[in-house]
Amino acid sequence: MTTSPVTSGTHQAARAAGPPLTERQQERRRRILRTAAALACRGGFDAVQMREVAESSGVALGTLYRYFPSKIHLLVATMQDQLERLLEQLRRHPPAGDDPGTRVTEALMRAFHGLQREPQLAEAMVRALSFADRSVSAEVDQVCRLTTAIVLDAMGQDRPPSARQRAAVRVIEHTWQSALVTWLSGRSSIAEVRSDLETAARLLTLE
Repeated sequence: MTTSPVTSGTHQAARAAGPPLTERQQERRRRILRTAAALACRGGFDAVQMREVAESSGVALGTLYRYFPSKIHLLVATMQDQLERLLEQLRRHPPAGDDPGTRVTEALMRAFHGLQREPQLAEAMVRALSFADRSVSAEVDQVCRLTTAIVLDAMGQDRPPSARQRAAVRVIEHTWQSALVTWLSGRSSIAEVRSDLETAARLLTLE
């Protein structure tokens, strides 16, 4: 699959937000995010305590707060990191399918199956997104841009999306977010999630 300029630019914008970090700072940030994810995997949202994250990451508490002003900032950034990893995996192993809707459904279901393996981490990240206020808007915007990049990449077309396709992508993203919440709350099954995503993704092929 060829990555479109639109998709590539979206991903680069998400990664480039904020001042550039040195290599040492990038490694420290990655270590903090790994620690937050590990804590969330074990105990969900409540298990991610800033002091424990700092101690387990080997950084001072003040340093942690300079990177992430709050637990919400940290967990939203953790979701961004997870989506970046997914996008990289999808680019290495593109979803199969004869049409854009099928490929988009397959890509998003891969994400769901990954979350299914770590439900407490998924719950922590989604709770953080739901609690995010305006101070976290930049981080939330990056999560949204990465979600869009995943969908656009999975579509697998070299040309920019049409106005109709852009509208379909927004519907797909809304469906994905809603399905994630209802699945985490036990109100929908993985089979129902797939059915909803397939229904929304068919909008990509309508003329």
